Amino acid sequence: MRRMILLCVAVLSIGMGCSSAGRNRVTQISTIDAILAGAYDGQISCRKLRSYGTLGIGTFDTLDGEMVLLDGRIYQIRADGKAYKPKQKETTPFASVVDFKTDITAPLAAGTDFQELEKLLNAAVPNQNLFCAVRVHGSFKTMKTRSVPAQKKPYPPLTEVTRHQPEFEFKNISGTIVGFRCPAYVKGIGVPGYHLHFITKDRTAGGHVLSLTIDHAEAEIDICNKFFLILPDGEGQFAEINLGKDRSKALEKAER
Repeated sequence: MRRMILLCVAVLSIGMGCSSAGRNRVTQISTIDAILAGAYDGQISCRKLRSYGTLGIGTFDTLDGEMVLLDGRIYQIRADGKAYKPKQKETTPFASVVDFKTDITAPLAAGTDFQELEKLLNAAVPNQNLFCAVRVHGSFKTMKTRSVPAQKKPYPPLTEVTRHQPEFEFKNISGTIVGFRCPAYVKGIGVPGYHLHFITKDRTAGGHVLSLTIDHAEAEIDICNKFFLILPDGEGQFAEINLGKDRSKALEKAER
């Protein structure tokens, strides 16, 4: 079994443990800079990941597709754009999850695009120094997503993978967006700003959200003031990566 380093950063959580899913706590596996550098080996199982929350996003061993965790169930959107149910023993090199509980609900007007969605969510939770988990359910006039194919060693950096990423365009589709807004100070650890994935209502397709236009939808927000980071331990890819490099430009290319 892999050993893991656990880092728990919590605000106003004196007396609370770090080992199980907690209210208002984002749990993250590894760092985004490790993924950008090509650390795609899985670290913990889907079974274990589910013990940390009911909603989340991430990827899979060898970077085999995009992850959506919704209502406690994990879906794997592979490079064909289709959603699959991975086995519980399958692993993830990077994921963020939360035991989702709605704090704020906000209706979203027809015609709202990605940038306007971000502004509306920011207005609902103006404190930019807290984490937010987001669930948006409804109908979308347009939805553009991407996924990534499994890679072989030596793994290329993520910008090379996404340069040839399969992209998918949906029209008049119903489904759910899940993801997170992270503070600017997580640079190098998480994705500052919004990182969102989508899955269709019938749970058959989806991917990493690139753009969207809302028909009618409602946003639910869980405001989180705790962050729990689980890092790979021992000898391996993570130990060999130079995490002192500024990979913000690479992240921008890979995300959008």
